Amino acid sequence: MPGYRRTVDLPQVIAVFPLDGALLLPGGDLPLQVFEPRYLNMIDDVMAADRIVGMIQTRAGGDRKRPRLASVGCAGRITSYAETSDGRYLVTLTGVCRFEAGEELAIRTPYRQLRARYDRFEEDLDRDEAAEAEEEARGRFARALKRYLNRRELDIDWETANTAPLEALVNSLSMGLPFGPAEKQALLEAEGLTGRFDALTTLLEIDSMDDGDDAPHVVQ
Repeated sequence: MPGYRRTVDLPQVIAVFPLDGALLLPGGDLPLQVFEPRYLNMIDDVMAADRIVGMIQTRAGGDRKRPRLASVGCAGRITSYAETSDGRYLVTLTGVCRFEAGEELAIRTPYRQLRARYDRFEEDLDRDEAAEAEEEARGRFARALKRYLNRRELDIDWETANTAPLEALVNSLSMGLPFGPAEKQALLEAEGLTGRFDALTTLLEIDSMDDGDDAPHVVQ
């Protein structure tokens, strides 16, 4: 994958794929199965260009076919691509950098495009932050994660979890655990890896203290 070192290296106008509950984070891999004609068209176009797609959730408002978009998404690059015999695309997006959703373009493509503002998330391109955060104490996090998994009757490979780099562990759990759209958005917007680590730990602790109320909890 190209080494994007500065936000100016990224495309300033990107195609976006609104999908609630799907979380892409910088450095994370998100597999997608694409079958809607408008998004098949989108994949064709970005594969012929820079391979960048903006994953973004929606928020209340707008209509069903054109919902309002969340204020923050994550740009990912297609790093794996395959086509099935029935015309579906199987792609993997690797997260590059988060963005603030700017002006949406008035265009005729069946998919939506907008101007992406990356400046707020320049640190996503700085891989040194992951190394610095590696020293973060994991005790509180491990206890919260064990309680969460036990309560949900889930399991993970603990040997891998204990030895995985912090960034890979936090991103994979943030993307893979069954949090609701609001919690996923909170994890996306957290301030850097350290902020995401803290937000994820808090979400796990909140869930373990839940008395049976299944209403979603949101980290502000």
